[in-house]
Amino acid sequence: MRRFVTAALLALLAASGAARADAVDTLKAFVAEVKTGRAAFTQTVTSPDGAKKKQSSGSFEFSRPDRFRFAYLKPYEQLIVGDGQKVWLHDADLNQVTVRPFDQALGSTPAALLAGASLERDFDLKALPDEGGLQWAQAAPKAKETAFRSLKVGFRGSQLAAVEIVDAFGQRSRLDFSQLEANAALRPERFRFTPPPGTDVIAP
Repeated sequence: MRRFVTAALLALLAASGAARADAVDTLKAFVAEVKTGRAAFTQTVTSPDGAKKKQSSGSFEFSRPDRFRFAYLKPYEQLIVGDGQKVWLHDADLNQVTVRPFDQALGSTPAALLAGASLERDFDLKALPDEGGLQWAQAAPKAKETAFRSLKVGFRGSQLAAVEIVDAFGQRSRLDFSQLEANAALRPERFRFTPPPGTDVIAP
């Protein structure tokens, strides 16, 4: 789920200063204008029946095209890096790295936007009613086989505030953002990964 959520939020970073009439226009402006970004996040995952919730937090960075770095810091450390060719997942507790081809790892998920895919080709977009002080846009995947049912993006003014995802099993994951910086100056080495010595490397 973390890898999927990573793909989703990296694809939908903030469009600071973007002029818009509604959240759909803001989302379109982001895809066209925002080339790099970084932010802190808090993620809340809720079970389908709403009875169980889990929280985690971390930070992420991205650089178009095809590069991102997504780090969970609490309660467990996990690093996910896309270098343009492969996606690396490092689980520090398990001392394990999983590596997959970039296209295979992202598939038709929202992270395809990060790779330069067409927003309107891959998703049906519509504006939703305001809720919780945010303006929301829905992005429904056009592909028949996806890992999620729905994706909603919430904006406060022209800045991304939240992403909410419902997966194929009805599990809901919401990410709330802070310290958001669009078009940040990011070093290329942030998007490179070398497995630490002694780490088990798994390539499915």
